[in-house]
Amino acid sequence: MSEGQNITGTGESYDSPEQVLAALHDRHLVVNQAEIDKLQLAVQWAVMNPTDTIDDAATVDGTQGELAVAGPGAPLVAEFCVGDLALALGMSTDAGRTYLGDAVEIRYRLPKIWAAVTAGRVQVWKARKIAQSTKPLCRDGARHVDAHLAHDVGRCSFAQIDRVVEDAVRRFDPELAEKRRREAADERCLDVDLQQVSFNGTVHVDGELDLADAIDFNDAIAAGAKELAALGSTESLNVRRSMAAGALARRELTLDLGTQDESRPQRKRELVIYVHLSEHAVTGGAAGVENTRSSVSVEQVKGWCAGTNTKVTIRPVIDLNEDLSADAYRPTETMREQAVLTNATCVFPHCTRPARPADLDHLENFDGTNTESLNLAPLCRGHHPYKTHGDWTVIRTSPTTFTWTTPYGYSYAWDTTHTRHTH
Repeated sequence: MSEGQNITGTGESYDSPEQVLAALHDRHLVVNQAEIDKLQLAVQWAVMNPTDTIDDAATVDGTQGELAVAGPGAPLVAEFCVGDLALALGMSTDAGRTYLGDAVEIRYRLPKIWAAVTAGRVQVWKARKIAQSTKPLCRDGARHVDAHLAHDVGRCSFAQIDRVVEDAVRRFDPELAEKRRREAADERCLDVDLQQVSFNGTVHVDGELDLADAIDFNDAIAAGAKELAALGSTESLNVRRSMAAGALARRELTLDLGTQDESRPQRKRELVIYVHLSEHAVTGGAAGVENTRSSVSVEQVKGWCAGTNTKVTIRPVIDLNEDLSADAYRPTETMREQAVLTNATCVFPHCTRPARPADLDHLENFDGTNTESLNLAPLCRGHHPYKTHGDWTVIRTSPTTFTWTTPYGYSYAWDTTHTRHTH
């Protein structure tokens, strides 16, 4: 490679290592300043969108509207302004809510750290890390963290941040300290990782149980594995133990061993399969699992269908291109199924919440005659109010593309295959 050759695609070339380092340094300063500018603009946006009541304020997701996006003493921010900010930053609404809360927390509850950020002495990402730790603290606790970290925040580690925050909790919020102590003392959990499904249709399960519960669980699994062997299973012990866990979850009865408990209810496995007869579906050997948004082998699906005590429901194929209609406000079950299969997620930009539990929205307000396929799309409970109460509008431009326009006139073309264009 000759000196000065451009390999970066930037249109610029450099003749020496010193020039490359100088360019990197310049770009780093530009990026850092852009991050500071974004944080400051987020605070300005919050100031321009105030509210006086928690009922109308942006709140932490999952707290049933009880916790504001920043800690006590920070100003409340109107809920519907979050969507505009999030899309301007290319984020989902949830990520935008977190970002806005971090900015407000730093500006109003961590003023010394805010000064360090705006002066360029600490990077925005580290200040946000601290802000996310201080939001649960009372005002005095936040001031304690601000005072103890601000002088050297650029060099402090995550462990140091955690120690200062925990010290603030002990000093200023004994109730929160006791709650965290109890939580730390009780680490029992059971996690089923449905987000990481193997092609063979298996998932990882991890947990920590009370000893007595663990002994009972292990005994039940061991007994189930032994029973499967007695019934003729030739699988390995580990596989039979995993199968026994599924049988235990479904409360399946044993087969012809005289051990059935007739008073114990059975729960059959219900398997719903959608078959799309494309060439790829027929020859590719893979099937889609809607619940986990993953693919498994066709052979695995056959195994599930052939399993003992499995209830298989075969539903008719729905033509996704057919324009269905109804005479009432409420769509038919077939129309709902068609809408869910057409757009697997909420159709608001960047939202990935599944469509099946979402509301089925009339894109154009119901006029008594327009309950029809092209006017129906899934909106999650978090984004449905943006259209109903927040003055956002949406136009459908294809089965999976939607153009959303904010109250400020910005338009965002969104495809539920997650390709975004901004106007």
